[in-house]
Amino acid sequence: MTSDSALPESAPALVVPRHGGSDVLEVRDEPTPEPGEGQVLVRVAAAGVNFIDVYQREGVYPIDTPFVAGNEGAGEVVAVGDGVSDVVVGDRVAWGQGLGSARAYAAVDTTNVVHVPAGIELETAAAAMLQGLTAHYLATSTYAVQQGTVALVHAAAGGVGQLLTQMVKLLGGRVIATAGSEEKLATARERGADETINYAEVDDLAAAVCDVTDGRGVDVVYDGVGKDTFEASLGSLRPRGLLVVYGAASGQVPPFDLQELNKGGSLYVTRPTLGAYVATPEELRARASELFGWIESGDVEVTIGGRYPLTDARTAYDDLEGRRTQGKLLLVP
Repeated sequence: MTSDSALPESAPALVVPRHGGSDVLEVRDEPTPEPGEGQVLVRVAAAGVNFIDVYQREGVYPIDTPFVAGNEGAGEVVAVGDGVSDVVVGDRVAWGQGLGSARAYAAVDTTNVVHVPAGIELETAAAAMLQGLTAHYLATSTYAVQQGTVALVHAAAGGVGQLLTQMVKLLGGRVIATAGSEEKLATARERGADETINYAEVDDLAAAVCDVTDGRGVDVVYDGVGKDTFEASLGSLRPRGLLVVYGAASGQVPPFDLQELNKGGSLYVTRPTLGAYVATPEELRARASELFGWIESGDVEVTIGGRYPLTDARTAYDDLEGRRTQGKLLLVP
């Protein structure tokens, strides 16, 4: 193992001691991990705050407790484990899938890391990985947006929503954006949304979408809200349209009758996950390369909506779950 000899024996980490709400989170000094075979140890510059962390903390995605929270981050490599040849001490790297990222030093599998270009700040890279790669696969693969695609993007002022809006426009599509306040709708318009709908002010969201599309409906709905918008999302689709439920900010979608898809005109529903779309290191790096290229060129802008010290992690997650924020939230160890 090659390492930085000045590494501390222990350093702060955000621990989930038992499943529950944000009140269970604890910041503890934990032993600095050693990178195992195929891993690198990273001095974390920033860790992302994401709903997957909430699902893991609550036990929706079962993980044995206690565990260190966080799945996403960026920083500088300070040690490498056995068998690592493509990453060296001093490299700037980022990742979107690495449980235990909300800490000062994180051990990450090299299959999950990408090199950060010199023109991109580490905080921007941390903010871009999970949500940026999610937006990338949603817009290029789950439903491959092309010229003339009409897309409904829920929570368009959120981290994924802002990125999705920009990517759909970059790929030639039209965006109908929803959000719950005029301030958030203004953000969606700044990111390129063609039309906006305040879902807090309409009685029938699906009818509002159909009005905007002259009764046609949309080709695809990107829905990270879940339970509260699911029925309206189905009702907003054109025949043979696709509903992409990629998150559940309002709660998990309950079981529903598949005949509803028949009634709507042979509709499709999918519940994708990032892991299935970066299933190999080659696919991960190809997506990250295109994403970073869009960021460097200015075609896609990453908005950091808040920076929190590790000791304020509860506030960060409360803000995320309360949908009080715009853009990406980061923990800074």
